[in-house]
Amino acid sequence: MLQKQCMNFILKTGASKKAIHIIEKKLFKKSRHKGFNAHKYNGVLNLNIDPLEIQKSLRDEWERHSS
Repeated sequence: MLQKQCMNFILKTGASKKAIHIIEKKLFKKSRHKGFNAHKYNGVLNLNIDPLEIQKSLRDEWERHSS
C-alpha cells in the first residue's frame, strides 16, 4: 500500500530569518533524491539477441511509425 505523506508549513509575515531557515531545512531534508543505482542491475538480463540488433530494431520502429 502506498501512503502519501503531506506536510504543511505556515510562514507568517514578519517571520525571523531563523524561522525561515528552520522551515527550509525541514522542506529540503525529505526531498533529496538518492539517485538510481545502475550497478544493481549489471548482468541481470539474459539476452538471446545481440543488443545492437535490439537497438537497431527499436530505431527502425520509430522510422516506420513516423512515415
